[in-house]
Amino acid sequence: MKVIIGGGGTGGHIFPAISIANALREADESVEILFVGANGKIEMEKVPAAGYKIEGLPVAGFQRRLTWRNIQFPFKLVYSLWRADSIVRNFKPDVAVGVGGYASGPVLQRAAAHGVPCLLQEQNSLPGVTNRLLADKANRICVAYPNMERFFPREKIILTGNPIRQNLTNEIDQAEARKSFGLDPMRPTILVIGGSLGARSINNGLRDSIDEATDDVQMIWQTGSLYYEEMKAAVEPKHKKNVVITAFVRDMDKAYAAADVVVSRAGAGSISELAMLGKACILVPSPNVSEDHQTKNARALENEGAAVMVVDSETNTLIARAKELLNDKDKMESLRGQILSFARPNAARDIAREVMALVQKSNQTD
Repeated sequence: MKVIIGGGGTGGHIFPAISIANALREADESVEILFVGANGKIEMEKVPAAGYKIEGLPVAGFQRRLTWRNIQFPFKLVYSLWRADSIVRNFKPDVAVGVGGYASGPVLQRAAAHGVPCLLQEQNSLPGVTNRLLADKANRICVAYPNMERFFPREKIILTGNPIRQNLTNEIDQAEARKSFGLDPMRPTILVIGGSLGARSINNGLRDSIDEATDDVQMIWQTGSLYYEEMKAAVEPKHKKNVVITAFVRDMDKAYAAADVVVSRAGAGSISELAMLGKACILVPSPNVSEDHQTKNARALENEGAAVMVVDSETNTLIARAKELLNDKDKMESLRGQILSFARPNAARDIAREVMALVQKSNQTD
């Protein structure tokens, strides 16, 4: 069986894609998988690191503001469609999987044109533009939220949840996890993650209020590579002992295990991970995403008592809010219990099963 997986652009797209690939390989060791991503994006590093081949396209998104980059958009799109067509013809996939993001569009469009059955995986409660445009060409659409028939044909929808990185569920001792970051194994710990690319507003809010990170707490702070040097220079002279600053957390399983409270953006992938692990969390929705879908994600959890939400303009209160939560054990336990109800532990396997069913159905039709 040959599977082509298109999409990426952010960790929220590519980590679920890798989990689906891993689940396919667990089900059938002989499966051949090829990823197609966007040149210069996170998938070009993460996919090979996970042991899979990837081809890159020059495709980029259309900017909603006036910019010279939009002049390049149609040329990059046409070339990406031609390149995707060549990849599909040469690889000859039995099925194509789209996980959203720029590269998903050209690959799934050309695969469908060649009669290849297609499956979409939509992570958010508000679908991305690419998946909405591809819905008519898809045979199956795997979603993470109910009531998605507002956007997709009802008969194509399968509610599977979002896959998460498999290694995150490793059993890790909290004290040992803290030691691995050079932290006190007994001190309450806050983990701050602004997404795979970092978040300027979260970083600035923490920098401006860092003196509230007193010796009674400690923090693991992922800044993103763009902001790392600036934040390190501003914070480390005062808080070397109780604040670990890093551009990117490589051992996320240990970081989650070390944390009592997690501060995070409200992307669908992050929420799925927090739900699976039952973490007490403070969600800071990004206002810079299409149709403000992160706020909808965070509000849905807050309404169920499964998370605390802080708006992007109030990030200077994050440390104080996290410490307040650490001091309220009953609230922490309630948040952990409620967010677990959003977990779908078999999402990757369920999606892999749908992928294989499409291939089997296609073979029977042939």
